[in-house]
Amino acid sequence: MSSTKKPSLVILAAGMGSRYGGLKQVDSVGPGGEAIIDYSVYDALQAGFGKIIFVIRKDIEEAFKEKISQKWASIAEVIHVFQEPDLGLPSDMPADMPEREKPWGTAHAVLAAKEVINEPFAVINADDYYGQKGFQKMADFLNMECTPEMFSMLGYVLKNTLSDFGSVSRGVCSMDENHYLTTVTERHKIRRENSQILFTDENGTDQPLSDTDLVSMNFWGFHPSIMSTIETGFQEYARNNWQNPKGEFYIPFVVNKLIDENKIYLKVIANDDQWFGVTYQEDKPIVQAAMQAMADGGQYPTPVWK
Repeated sequence: MSSTKKPSLVILAAGMGSRYGGLKQVDSVGPGGEAIIDYSVYDALQAGFGKIIFVIRKDIEEAFKEKISQKWASIAEVIHVFQEPDLGLPSDMPADMPEREKPWGTAHAVLAAKEVINEPFAVINADDYYGQKGFQKMADFLNMECTPEMFSMLGYVLKNTLSDFGSVSRGVCSMDENHYLTTVTERHKIRRENSQILFTDENGTDQPLSDTDLVSMNFWGFHPSIMSTIETGFQEYARNNWQNPKGEFYIPFVVNKLIDENKIYLKVIANDDQWFGVTYQEDKPIVQAAMQAMADGGQYPTPVWK
């Protein structure tokens, strides 16, 4: 299958940044004042993506446009959509719903882009650096292989995605012999202790993980047909979880359901680019040093925008 349109990139940037202690989506880490999100936009445009869709909150719109998106508006088609807690809620929700401080999670964030997506698209986090080869691999998949029955994700080795300064959450992947995803399971409070990687399960018990487990860093490749599944799935989730103001509707919920129902195949694309992320303030100097080294080596111009 060959797409007649350039693929789009949906960047999830509505997170609160609570662990980090600030609006990390716009924090400078590059030698030219770049945020991590700037490198993602640059890599995506170099790989052939045509439209950049930022999913943000209304209350960060002004700061976000000033620091990030206005720099790219003359180079690419840039669209802003808003993930607010009431987005996509069914009309029959109880009037006494607890007030939410945060929106409903990553799949809910993708739903915010429903009206502006008509072509195969990728989804990424705003605060993760995924690497240039990863964007090219994803663009190639979206252009040549993506269909309503064939999706994808980039896979990263768990040991290369941890923070030295606190725990993280990751989607741990299981695959069949053809490298198609069989399930992705969200694991929380993942950290290294005494040379072992552990996570804490729903019962509060520590469980081991392998250094080489393949994990999702929320870099997905989708056909726009997934939007209807996300919409109906979120409405069901909201009806069942309205009393939990911290409940979140994750992308893996949608993917796992489609796989379980034999409605899709999801190709796991191995990527050996280095992943970087700023989960905690203490991570920032490490990322800054890496970005400086890549600029010094000619991998990126400084600044990355023209």
